Amino acid sequence: MKLPEEFLDRMKGMLGEEYDAFVSSYAEPSEHGLRVNRLKLSAEEFRAISPVALEPIPWVRDGFFYKEGRPGKHPYHEAGLYYIQEPSAMAVGELVGAKPGERVLDLCAAPGGKTTHLAAGMQQQGLLLANEPHPARARILSQNVERMGIRNAVVTNEMPDRLAERFPAFFDRVLVDAPCSGEGMFRKDPEACEQWSPEHVTLCASRQQDILRHAAVMLKPGGVLVYSTCTFAPEENEGVISRFLQEEDQFELVEPPVHEGFGEGQPDWVAGEAADVEKTVRLWPHRLRGEGHYVAVLRKTDGETPPIKRPGEERLTDRKLLKEYEAFARESLTETPAGDFLLFGDQLYMLPDGMLSLRGLKVPRPGWHLGTVKKNRFEPSHALALSLKKGQAVRSWSLAPDSPEAQAYLRGESLAAEGPKGWCVVDVSGYPLGWGKLADGLLKNHFPKGLRWM
Repeated sequence: MKLPEEFLDRMKGMLGEEYDAFVSSYAEPSEHGLRVNRLKLSAEEFRAISPVALEPIPWVRDGFFYKEGRPGKHPYHEAGLYYIQEPSAMAVGELVGAKPGERVLDLCAAPGGKTTHLAAGMQQQGLLLANEPHPARARILSQNVERMGIRNAVVTNEMPDRLAERFPAFFDRVLVDAPCSGEGMFRKDPEACEQWSPEHVTLCASRQQDILRHAAVMLKPGGVLVYSTCTFAPEENEGVISRFLQEEDQFELVEPPVHEGFGEGQPDWVAGEAADVEKTVRLWPHRLRGEGHYVAVLRKTDGETPPIKRPGEERLTDRKLLKEYEAFARESLTETPAGDFLLFGDQLYMLPDGMLSLRGLKVPRPGWHLGTVKKNRFEPSHALALSLKKGQAVRSWSLAPDSPEAQAYLRGESLAAEGPKGWCVVDVSGYPLGWGKLADGLLKNHFPKGLRWM
């Protein structure tokens, strides 16, 4: 890989004696990582069934390095037991520290690695708003929220200023994983290297500053704001945080826990006042087993808290429209989920607790997707299947993860099966893959067509 000369010149000035080790790291292979989905099982439970050899990542509770194998092409991946994620990137979700019952915003969320990390900490309690401005990426984000079985997330497709108007001082935690020049990913993403320029760095820094201002508006007093990038450029890291602190005097930096290989922010790398930026964190590819990242953790110390707003008025109040869903739930589930329902056309959702009105927003996923309400019947969604735990479906059909039947199901084929008629969760090792409908010795396949293996 040929790195840009201007980039190398700058890095040499920044790193001094460490420069040679930094450049040499680009000749090393990238590390691979996965993070176990705590919504479905513990890390210990996953290690007992993992299709690949695992080694713990020191800076993340449920993260592991793996070297060989293709965990992305395994039934456990389709069941949402883990998320394949670059090891350094996992540090960000860990530092956000989302907890059950909180209101949490991931402002630049696609493809969903950090969103799903936050969801694991929240344990299906509270409100997780995952936003992505680009429509195609918002769809991918929504698919990953679905695969990981997340019930308490809303996915929006908006610009930050639009959300700031709707949610002032609303969230307990906000993550800004800002779009950046991507210097920390050059080893993994040659395209980012080809697109790099000093002008792009300057443009990114300006955009990041704007996003951060809107994020600050949406954070409650006492709340935590985490800013992260995957670049080395000081203009996008210490520079952005320094300017933000000069503009927003109600914020302070919080010194996060550090691990071996983590470095601190450098005030000397940016012009002007850069108070406390040594409390921010840099992850370097020549110091640890991962790519380049930067993370700043800030707390909002003061500010106004507006009156608590009423939940959105779109909630479904006509119980007659739920008749088919409730009949399905009595027949096919061991317990009927309770909460506020929302009907988008013929699509039935359950809203997370405390969600405000969605009116006027672009919303690919307004909550937990339960299924389709049709005349005289209800068809359950893939998201409903993947959010169920063992024992929550009345009927299940279990497949061994390495069996031809599991492969056939993921290709969309029907399976020979005997049992009572009706909707049936198809699982591997007890973890749902999707729905089938059993009748006359045949399990009709309802694995979504767009997700089927070729």
